[in-house]
Order: sequence, then C-alpha cells, then structure tokens
Amino acid sequence: MSSCHALALRQVSQLSRRPLPLHLLPSFSSRPTVRGPSALSKSVFSRSSIRSASTSSDSAGDSRSLVTRLKNLLLGTSIAVALAFGYYYITDTRAGVHQWVVVPSLRWLYDDAEDAHEAGTTALKVLHRFGIHPRERGNPDGKGDLEVEVFGHTLCNPIGTSAGIDKHADIPSPLLALGPAIIEVGGATPYPQDGNPKPRVFRLPSQNALINRYGLNSEGAEYVAMRLRQRVREYAYAMGLGIDEEAERIILDGEAGVPPGSLVKGKLMAVQIAKNKFTPDDDIEAVKRDYVFCVDELAKYADIIVVNVSSPNTPGLRSLQRMEPLTNILTGVVEAARKAQRKTSPKVMVKVSPDEDSEEQVGGICDAIWESGVDGVIVGNTTKRRPDPLPMGYTLPEKEAAVLLEQGGYSGPQLFESTLALVKRYRRLLDEGPREQMSKSERPKDSLKPRGGPTSGVNPDAGLLEKIEASKNSSKPSGKSPTRDDSQTKLAENIEAGRKRDEARLKAPTDQNSEDSKSQSLIRLPQRNSPFASNADSTATAVPLSASHHLSPELQSTFTTHSDHAKEGGSSLIDTAKEKVSSAVDSVTGSLGRGPSPLGDDFNRSSVPAQPVKTKASGKGEKVIFATGGITNGKQALEILEAGSNVAQIYTALVYGGLGTVSRIKGELREEMRKRTS
Repeated sequence: MSSCHALALRQVSQLSRRPLPLHLLPSFSSRPTVRGPSALSKSVFSRSSIRSASTSSDSAGDSRSLVTRLKNLLLGTSIAVALAFGYYYITDTRAGVHQWVVVPSLRWLYDDAEDAHEAGTTALKVLHRFGIHPRERGNPDGKGDLEVEVFGHTLCNPIGTSAGIDKHADIPSPLLALGPAIIEVGGATPYPQDGNPKPRVFRLPSQNALINRYGLNSEGAEYVAMRLRQRVREYAYAMGLGIDEEAERIILDGEAGVPPGSLVKGKLMAVQIAKNKFTPDDDIEAVKRDYVFCVDELAKYADIIVVNVSSPNTPGLRSLQRMEPLTNILTGVVEAARKAQRKTSPKVMVKVSPDEDSEEQVGGICDAIWESGVDGVIVGNTTKRRPDPLPMGYTLPEKEAAVLLEQGGYSGPQLFESTLALVKRYRRLLDEGPREQMSKSERPKDSLKPRGGPTSGVNPDAGLLEKIEASKNSSKPSGKSPTRDDSQTKLAENIEAGRKRDEARLKAPTDQNSEDSKSQSLIRLPQRNSPFASNADSTATAVPLSASHHLSPELQSTFTTHSDHAKEGGSSLIDTAKEKVSSAVDSVTGSLGRGPSPLGDDFNRSSVPAQPVKTKASGKGEKVIFATGGITNGKQALEILEAGSNVAQIYTALVYGGLGTVSRIKGELREEMRKRTS
C-alpha cells in the first residue's frame, strides 16, 4: 500500500476514533506488491468509504462551530448591553445607587468621615478624567422653569453647593456636572496650613448631621490658583485655542461665551478666601493683607469671591464681623477684586455666621456691606450651638450623644428654621438701604424747605413736641392696637392738657425772645433712632427743630379759640385739631426726611415723596443673598427663595444624600411650584 493511502487511513481512524483492522494497516515492505483484480476492487471501495465519512464529519463540525459562534455573539452582546446600561445608570445622578449603595458603603469602609470624604473626592476626580463621572442627564433645566438672574447672569436654577465639599478646588467640573448652578470651592488661605488635628469630622447619622472642626485646612492660595489656571488652559485647548497665556486670556475675558470661573454657560463658580490662623486678629491691616493676597491670586479665575469671616473653628475669626473691622476688610477686598487681570471683575460676597443674629450684629453687618460696596451676603455657616434632635423628643444613641459634645461647627437639618428667619431679616434690612441720612445734595429741593407756615414770633407748643417725642417711644408694637376713636379722644385730651401746662409755664412773648426763638434749637432728634430718618444719610447734620418749623398762627389760634369746646369734647375740635396737627407733623417730616408719622397711620400724610434707596457707586442695586444651612429638600429650598434668597446652597444634604441630591431637590422644587400654581 502506498504512503498516501496509509495517510488517508490514519485520518479516517482519527475521525472515527476507532482502531483500524489489521488487514487495513499498511505494510512498509521494501518490495513492491503486485495487485490483482480483487485487490484493486477492494481499494476502490475503501476510498469511497473514506470520502463519505470525511464529508459527514465536516458537516457535523461546521454545525458545532456555528452554534458556538452564536453563543459567543449572544454572550458578547449581553455583556455590551449590560455595560452600556450600567454606565448610563451609574453615571446618571438620578440613580438610587448613589444614595442607597455608595453613601452607606463609604460609611462602612471608612470610620473617619474625613477619610470617606477624601475617598469620594478622589473617585470623582479619577472618573472625570476618564469621562465616566456621574452627571445630570436629560437636560432638565433646558425648559427654563427654574431660571434666576444673579449678578447679571441668567442661571439655569437656584440651587448651589457650599464650600467644604471641594476645599482645594480638586473637582469643580465634576461638581458642576451634578446639576447645581453655583458651586463654592475653598476656603483658600494665603499660606498653606494643616488646620486642626485629626479626627476633626464627626457623623450624627440619625440626624443626618455633621460636626466639623477642620480649622480651614488649605493648600494655599497659590496652589489653588495654579490648579484653576490649569483647568482654564485645558478648556482652552479643548476649544482649539491652544494652551498658552493668550488662550487663557481669551477664556478669562469672556470671548469664549462662558463665565471665566465656571466655564459653563448658565452657571457660576465662587472661590472662598480666609485669613491664616497665625495672623493676629487684632492687627486689622495684617488681616486685610491676607484677604487681599488671596484676591490677587484667585480673582481672575473666579466668578464670585467669598470672604469667610464666620468659621467657628478659627479662633478670633468671628470677631471680624464687627462693623469697623469688617468694613475695612471688605473695602480692601472690593478694591483688589476690581483690579483682577481680566475685562470683568468678580463679584464679592461676605459669608456670615448664623450665631451673630442680634439686631445690632445683623444691622452692623448690613452697614458694612453698604459701606464697603460688597455685592451680597451668604447667610449661614456651621453653628457652635447644639440644636435639639429631630423629631422632637428623640433620644440620641449613646455614641451620637458623645459626638454631640465634640467641639466644632454643627451642620444639619435642624438649622433650617434659623436660616429661614435670618434670611428674612437680612433681606428686609438690605432692601431698606443704608441706615444713613441722605446728604443735602441728594435730597429733592422741596425737602430742604420748611413745611410749616410763616414764623409767628410766638414760642411753639412745647406740649406738642413732648407728644411727638413720647409717640416715638410708644410707637413700638404692643399687645393691643388702639382703635381710631381711642386715638382721637386721647389726642384731644393731650392737646388740652398741653395748652393748660403751657399757659402756666410760658412767659408773655416779647420782640427779643421771639427773634431768639427763630434760630434756637429746641430739640435734636437722634439720627439713627428718629422715626423720620429711616432713609436718611448719616453724613448729613441733623436739622434742629425751631419755632419756624412747627406751629402756624392759625394753629395757635385754634388752641385758644376752641379751648372751651375741648373741655366738652366737641367733635369739631377733634377734627380741626387733627387736621392742624397733621400739618405740623408734615412740617417736621419736611425738614427731617420721609418717615412714618409718630401719631399713627391716620396722620401719615406727609407730602414728601418717597425716595429710592441711595447707594454708593460701589454698591448700586439690590444686594444678592445666598442661603445655606439645613436645606434638605425642594420645599425648604422654595421657602428660602420666597424669604428673599437668590440661591439655596446645600452641604450636609449632599454628604448624606449622595451625588443625586441636587437633581432630587430640583425635582421636588418643580413639584412644589406646580402644586402652588395648580
């Protein structure tokens, strides 16, 4: 048998996996074999059998290969679909995994809250680098139903994040992708500082609250500025503008059509600054230099500069909220911000403490805001106070009760009510304008003229002046409001009592004392406390009340002619006296400025027109308010906005609610708005 025949037989044997019979095995004899007719027929039969077996085995192998390919294709498609679905699900802020899986996992893996926060920050930074970071999908703000105007920018929504979430400006772009219209990074100090020793952040899970005493740990203003500059240049490179200084200038000057801080249309980025811990608090000039240095480094990369004077974890910092030092510091910051190396300067806001809530403290801060030309205020920070647990009567676990005794600033849902009340107070005071008297040059010409009649040469009714002075003290709200009839009766009695007292005390008028009375100051009302000086300019000298400002001869004759009718309580006297006294009050308001009548609403008929709020060139227009502290849902955000805030900022809610918190709050906000309009 030839070698080819032997090879074919071996292949058939392998295919059939059965041993060949002995008579079919080839013999390798050196001598050639002579084949006869019978041998030849056997050989032909064997070849046809081999061809048939080979064809059937090839068909079976092809079938098995096709099935395998289909299985692999199905498996690969399933894996691709699962990966795509998982990618879109996990990178969508609306996914529940961010709140119910990621947050509990971080708390379980890291006992220290600061370590968990740093791990989350690092994860966001790495994911963003590869483009697989969580983001708000679907453009829910595209409808424009939540748009607000802040500092001349139309923001896509009124929700922001507070400082502390991104202390070193590591993740501004990933934060903006989560959906807020405002992010606040920092705070940055002039020189790097470590802050307070660890552990310095403590959880209260049952309250969704935190206590922290970071102590303004910072990598330094220069380092933060370098990181923000790199971000701007990378954006310029992605836009095809290059990565050099000229490309940076184009972006910062707004030629790319986006804000120079956020680099996202319809959104803004605030950079918080603070002083170093080792800078003496009593050296105001040194403190101001700290803030100005930070502005010089960071202003051109920020849309808003936030001056932090309210951290409870830096000794002495909150003492800077007194009016005099605060005005000095803010004035320096505003001047430095205007020198930012770009076409438009960043706005300046001051962040104030929720613990400085007395009338004097709030009023002093508002005065400093107007005096310095600051553009707005961020109401709220962590508090040194320890609120009661929620819900009312809840007993904290032993571990959390011990945490509650830790030093540091408290943040959590319990702060909402105090934040809401404080926002209302700041809005009211800021809308009233500076607590100053307008200068004479700013007043209308008519308001500079006396409103009373001609000088009579007779001493004024001292009793009337006393009543005006007394009415200022009695104008405070009381438990029961007097009725109209009571006011009229009391007025008639007071006029008659004053007339009798004056007859007994006053000497007969002479030419000499009549002339002296024209220029003599009888009483000077305090500028700040006068009910007439609510919109006045404190730089102007108070106008003294003299005889020519009060009573006309007609009013004097009224007191004399109708004295008998006053004793009988005649209604004609009441009406006449009411009209004349109203005219006299108009005289006072004409000389001192517009204000509520001290004699009640019935007499508030001053002809002096109400004047618009006078502001300095550095602080024109309505002041902007951001609110932070205890805001956890859309309903609370709406209440804060209705109270007068322009933006509602969140911090602790994001820590406990996960990366989808902003999207959730905006959804709840829309739902609340629909409920109120339906």
